[in-house]
Formats: sequence, C-alpha cells, structure tokens
Amino acid sequence: MGRQTEGMPVERSMWVREEVDLDRDLEFIGEEFRAGFELIMRIDRPAVAIFGSARFPSEHPWYRLAGETGAAFAREGFGVVTGGGPGLMEAANRGAKQAGGLSVGLGIRLPHEQGLNRWLDLSYDFKHFYARKVCFVKASEGFVAFPGGFGTNDELFEALTLIQTGKVRRFPVVLFGREHWEPMLAWIRDTLLREGTVSAGDIDLFTVTDEPEAAVRAVVDPYRGTVGPRG
Repeated sequence: MGRQTEGMPVERSMWVREEVDLDRDLEFIGEEFRAGFELIMRIDRPAVAIFGSARFPSEHPWYRLAGETGAAFAREGFGVVTGGGPGLMEAANRGAKQAGGLSVGLGIRLPHEQGLNRWLDLSYDFKHFYARKVCFVKASEGFVAFPGGFGTNDELFEALTLIQTGKVRRFPVVLFGREHWEPMLAWIRDTLLREGTVSAGDIDLFTVTDEPEAAVRAVVDPYRGTVGPRG
C-alpha cells in the first residue's frame, strides 16, 4: 500500500487510490489554497475572469477582441484575471495592462504549455486545477468565456453549475463569439432541455455577445446595481 507512490510528486500521488500519506496530501492542498487566497487579497478592486484558448496567435481576430475586452474592463475600474498563459489569456492581460488597469494571472504548471505571460501585475502558478478553479470564482465578479478548448469549457461549466445550484449568486457569465458557441447552445436547447436534464431557466444563466462593450456591461452593470458580497 502506497509503495507505488514513492518518489512521485504529491500532486500526482494524490490520485493514486492506495496513497496513504493523508497528512502530506492535506498539507499540499492547504498550501495551494493559502497561496491563492493571499494573492486574491492583493486585488484592490472588483475583477472579472476572462478565459480563452492559449493556442490563438496574436494575429488572430480573437486575440484583438480579447485585448479590447480586457482594456474595456480596465477603463471601468475592473481588474482582469486570466489563466496567465499565452493566446487569449495574454491578450486580455495585455489589454488591461496597456489601459492602465490591474492584470492578474492564475497560472497552472503544465509540462506541455508555455508559462506565464509578461503582462501581469500579480500572478501565481498553481500545481493543480482544483485550487485554481476555486480562486477564479473567489477573485471575480463574473466570467467572460472566449473560444477555447477543454480548459475553457471546464471553467465555464464550473461557473454555470455553481450558479445553477445556488452556491454563488449575482455572477454573470458571458459567452463571447456567437458563431463559436452556437453549436453548444443548440445542443443545450435541443438535447439537454428536451431531455429534461436542464430547465428552461438555465438557458438564461449566460449572455452571448460579439461586442467587447456588451461583455463589459453584462458584468459591470449588475455589480454596480448590487454591490455586496456574493453568497
């Protein structure tokens, strides 16, 4: 029992069923959360989390739009929180930074992707996704999801689940890029709703737009109308 985890990093050994070093696992989890929460305490303004693929180059139209969106939030006095990596995360951080705003990166240590981008005022590199996901919600007053892959969709559905189940309130979610998201929306309407796995009201949990200013208004206006802790 546990022998197969000898010499294995704790962030990997935690997923082995026979792992028996409970104290080490809990210490690791606590350190991750403490580091993330301490970073969040340094964010001195309301913030929005902007998600999107790390794989889009700076020449792509999505990069430009993510940058414009980050800048627009900065001009409204909002910090911009991303996964801190390249692609659309870099674009949003860069837009916020160049507009004079606060740019934050909650990174993740991965063997196959680049590290943190160079447009960050505050940053932390997590070892595991679960603590990072909690910190995205804790740091933000809303999410804006640009086109992305598994990671972006993971964060999106995490937020929708928290809202649907009442774990958080007053938490706007924006899907940026109508053409990109429409197949998923059709699946939700035509399959999930029809089969009864979601309710009609769940479709109203997010806003879809192609405009940076509309994305900003969808997050900023509800916040200013209901300033106070989300619960």
